[in-house]
Amino acid sequence: MPRPYIICHMMSSVDGRIDCGMTAQLAGNDVYYDSLAALDAPTRVSGRVTAQDEMASGVFDGDKTPIGHPCHSAVPANAAENGGAYEVIMDTHGTLLWNGAHSGDRHLLIAMSGQAPQAYADYLDSKGIAWIAAGTDSIDLAQVCSILATDFGVERMAVVGGAHINGGFLKAGLLDEISVVIGPGIDGREGMPGVFDGLAPNAPVTHLKLISCEPSSESGAVWLRYKTL
Repeated sequence: MPRPYIICHMMSSVDGRIDCGMTAQLAGNDVYYDSLAALDAPTRVSGRVTAQDEMASGVFDGDKTPIGHPCHSAVPANAAENGGAYEVIMDTHGTLLWNGAHSGDRHLLIAMSGQAPQAYADYLDSKGIAWIAAGTDSIDLAQVCSILATDFGVERMAVVGGAHINGGFLKAGLLDEISVVIGPGIDGREGMPGVFDGLAPNAPVTHLKLISCEPSSESGAVWLRYKTL
């Protein structure tokens, strides 16, 4: 099944925590954004919680009759204007409202399960926002990635959190590379999310091969890149 080359790119504290409010306080925060740009993955993937906190304008409150089958919208007519880059939001049940069809210089694309309301898909169409419905009760990530490659022309994309979205891509065997900027600080708060979460207690360890290690003498951050095996 064709799919893009997929990199999980995160910033964490030394103890592996990724709370955005905390990482924003760490020296080396600029290293995270510079390294993300260097990865040349113009399409980005975020989870619903991150999107609701940072990008969405409200919550959908319409008819809840589900779509009920795999389908997706047309490619936006002006998709080529920004190199076909998308801001992909994983929103399983179709809940978030948006001010427009773009997030920065990227087209919004909402990935949902078949349980998302048809009325929500209609709402996205009315806003010019692309969408994919794949999977029954949960999002079929492999199918979404295949559609992104074959129908939307996505070749490289970066999964930028949160922990359960990262864990979902890892569990599905869809990550080609792990890229982590470790900032010089410790979170230490109980119950805060790590880079990956949501795997079963008996899940096997994912083995990695080091690609590169780039320390920043100015900030004290370290950028690590690994290939998944």
